[in-house]
Amino acid sequence: MAHPAPAPAPDPAALRARWREALLAAREGAPGPDPDPYAEDLLRRWSEPRRRYHTTAHLTAVLDHVDTLRAHAGDLAAVRLAAWFHDAVYLPERSENEERSARLAVRALTEAGVPEARTAEVARLVRLTVTHAPGPDDRDGAVLCDADLAILAAPPEAYAEYAARVREEYAFVPDEAFRTGRADILRQLLALPRLFSTPHGSEAWEDPARRNLRAELDLLTS
Repeated sequence: MAHPAPAPAPDPAALRARWREALLAAREGAPGPDPDPYAEDLLRRWSEPRRRYHTTAHLTAVLDHVDTLRAHAGDLAAVRLAAWFHDAVYLPERSENEERSARLAVRALTEAGVPEARTAEVARLVRLTVTHAPGPDDRDGAVLCDADLAILAAPPEAYAEYAARVREEYAFVPDEAFRTGRADILRQLLALPRLFSTPHGSEAWEDPARRNLRAELDLLTS
């Protein structure tokens, strides 16, 4: 199995600043504890050595895509916090990562001074990444899900690196079983009427994402 070259690590200081901005905006001026320890805990989680794709690089990319889609969001602060938490708990051999990440968000944000309603919205958005299927009027869900799936529309070389890193995270799965499971996932994605829910995602990302998915499926089944 080919191993992609390590991606440049995002600047931790820049990520800490983005966390601080998101948390302070979510508090709406209310007092609360220092944001930095929460940033350190999240960055430690996103930097766990077993991760190959779900790293701080993925976190940074999702935050960047949320910024691209910000005009479509109803509660941008909640979406940004959900991006921070959506894969904060990640064990590829487990199926409850999103639920555990949502519970972590509730514990941390409640302690950090975020209002109860916004904390609940962050948890809802994190849980939505199980299906990536926001409802037709779910603006914030559409932004988070589109931002998380935007890698599917990457240029072919970047998409191939993404696919290789996903394979590395599932290195414990035998090749044949991985190919079968991954091909099933790709077919399910391609069968969806649309992959992206925001206007920008539909216009800019839908077609290249489908080309990438079909190309990977062809490789897996040829």
